[in-house]
Amino acid sequence: MNKMITALIFIILGLIVLAFPLLGIIPLSILTGFAVLFLGIGLVLTGISFMGENKAIGFIDVILGILAIILGIGFILSPALFSFIAALFVFIAGIFLIISGIFDIINKAGGTRWLGVINLVLGIIYLIVAYFIADPRILGILIGLWLLIVGILMLFQKD
Repeated sequence: MNKMITALIFIILGLIVLAFPLLGIIPLSILTGFAVLFLGIGLVLTGISFMGENKAIGFIDVILGILAIILGIGFILSPALFSFIAALFVFIAGIFLIISGIFDIINKAGGTRWLGVINLVLGIIYLIVAYFIADPRILGILIGLWLLIVGILMLFQKD
């Protein structure tokens, strides 16, 4: 019974997010923003406390902390920034997959050509997805679809 209630909640949330895509991205952006903000504050405090022992490490921690604080505030205030950063990470992963695929296809020593083709295709798919999720509405729609699919799969899952 508990799994059915959870599945129905996922389905309802998925439908709501599909109807209003930014409702899926705004809470995620705010929660991530607060996490990154607290990480930044922790890094700044750690860096300040390390200044007496090792100025270089302390300085690096403070700089990284300040950057994390700025990024965290940006996530809290702008879901578009969150979508952009998510798209950037997916884009970078796609580039890595494409480069890996090309090297696997060129490699004559092993039987990795099919793996290379799969990596190349996945890399291209990642680049396409990255292009689309840079838009917060599309990322919200993907979150809504994910919630809906997980809810439906939970309904049909045996205990």
